[in-house]
Amino acid sequence: MDVFPLLALVAGSAAVAGAARRTPVPAPLLLVAVGLIASYVPGVPEYTLDPHIVLPLVLPPLLHTAALDSSYLDLRANIRSVALLSIGYVLFATLVVGWLAYLLVPDLPLTAALVLGAVIAPPDAVAATAIARRVGLPSRVTTVLQGESLVNDATAITAYKVALAAAVGEGATWAGGLREFALAAVGGVGVGLILMVPLHWLRTHLRDPLLQNTLSLLIPFVAYLAAEQVHASGVLAVVVVALYLGHHSWQVDFATRLQESAVWKMIAFVLESAVFALIGLQLPVVLRGLGEYGAGQAGWYAAMLFLAVVCVRFLWVFPAAFLPRALSRRIREREPETDWTAPVIVGWAGMRGVVSLAIAFSIPMTVHGGLPFPARNLILFLTFTTVIGTLVIQGLTLPTLIRLLPVPGRDVQAETLAEAQAQNEASRAAERRLDELLADERNALPQPLADRLRAVLERRRNAVWERLGAVNEVTGESADDTYRRLARDVIGAERAVFVELRDARRIDDEMLRTLLRRLDLEEATAYREENTDG
Repeated sequence: MDVFPLLALVAGSAAVAGAARRTPVPAPLLLVAVGLIASYVPGVPEYTLDPHIVLPLVLPPLLHTAALDSSYLDLRANIRSVALLSIGYVLFATLVVGWLAYLLVPDLPLTAALVLGAVIAPPDAVAATAIARRVGLPSRVTTVLQGESLVNDATAITAYKVALAAAVGEGATWAGGLREFALAAVGGVGVGLILMVPLHWLRTHLRDPLLQNTLSLLIPFVAYLAAEQVHASGVLAVVVVALYLGHHSWQVDFATRLQESAVWKMIAFVLESAVFALIGLQLPVVLRGLGEYGAGQAGWYAAMLFLAVVCVRFLWVFPAAFLPRALSRRIREREPETDWTAPVIVGWAGMRGVVSLAIAFSIPMTVHGGLPFPARNLILFLTFTTVIGTLVIQGLTLPTLIRLLPVPGRDVQAETLAEAQAQNEASRAAERRLDELLADERNALPQPLADRLRAVLERRRNAVWERLGAVNEVTGESADDTYRRLARDVIGAERAVFVELRDARRIDDEMLRTLLRRLDLEEATAYREENTDG
């Protein structure tokens, strides 16, 4: 087995994604662009996107980590908007885009056109949410985009299976398709509900953080495969389990949470980088398979289909945003009012991604009877151009669109104030608990240690308030920033001494690792890492 292409893909995509963090271009777009260029560089291996790897091995961990970082409460509060996009829009786009493709491409059977519609129906919101975090979109818009991306793949895959059954001649009917869709959805949620409690119980009862994180790595694959074995939606099973585990993550011990957060961030970074690079690297494979379709003719179809995909999303988003409010007083009372800017952003954020390409590559070569699948190569090409077009055109212009619209950004001052108030309440409760514990003679401590516990609580309570306070006129830092910087410098001085003592053979390496870990934990406590996602 030649592992060099895989290593080259991972290393190259990680390097490009790392470089993108220093540019205004979102990482997914730069990765796709570099992949397109690299696909024609001599010596670069040819990469063929294998759906048997992407769907069961890449999609579950990406969904798992996205759901872990999502807010169950926010998703529940916006469940109507999320459902209208992740279910309603995907089915609407499948039918409308499929019908338009049937009218546009001569001799394309309607069943094959619906397969194409299902393939390119689900937006991949990885790039959209990365941009949303970078430019500071309101949290409700970001939540809706994240929620859509968690569920829409399940809808699209099920719709694809129904359309494919009709296209290959398995005698699928509308009633049968609706029944299969309902069974996949209900079954996927049901498998997730069955698995989530015992998996969480295992996580809380395993005492070894390494075992707990090994289990964490297996969970998305277990949920996905268990659901697929009973012909249910593996995507929904993964999402349900991950949302439950993320909502109850506070019940897992701190060592597991620290390790798990670092591990999943690394996994998500590597997989997201690799899959977006893979999109660009598919260009030679797709072009080589065009066959009887000329470049000009296929390009015309691609441009028209791209316009159709963009317009169909707006045709769904605006009525879905305003009609339910106009028809239901209960919705108007329970949900915040929406102006026209949010639907514009959500409508333009409909970028497609690797899931669409993976589904397209899974289309069989032949139908029942041995005849070639109608226009399979053209479907692959149109899927590829739609993915590239939405990522490049919409992805590059989305930040500018957000800046031009009168969109209220995140109120950092209000968020910091809420954080400070929450920390103050928690610290007061902790102080009361500490007083109760120290009053018990079984918990007697020397006064310096007791004072140290109180000082830690006081420091934690004041740290957030200090971010709201005065700024140092010389450095431009808040008192909290200065404290963290000085703490890191002081800890760095200690660390250098420990290394010198090891080099002088006054302590051994095992003792050095113990001392360094203690300093690492103190530095992690002192330093609040800024959010650099996207």
